[in-house]
Amino acid sequence: MASITIRNLDDGLKARLRVRAAKHGRSMEDEARDMLRTALATERQPPRNLASAIRRRFSPLGGIDLPATPRAAMREPPDFKR
Repeated sequence: MASITIRNLDDGLKARLRVRAAKHGRSMEDEARDMLRTALATERQPPRNLASAIRRRFSPLGGIDLPATPRAAMREPPDFKR
């Protein structure tokens, strides 16, 4: 088994770890091991495309048909040389 040392740990963080370990009836070291094991057991999914995520979220609601907007012919671009 490997071991690590964590230096410069904030006193408040250490106190919270001690309280959490006591609540679970284990040592701070065992609590930290469990926290690392839990955090690293869940595999992160790669970031997804925002448009795809929005489409997935709203597709079960169904779509709507919008009326076609009437458009006029394009106008001539301005001539700034005059």
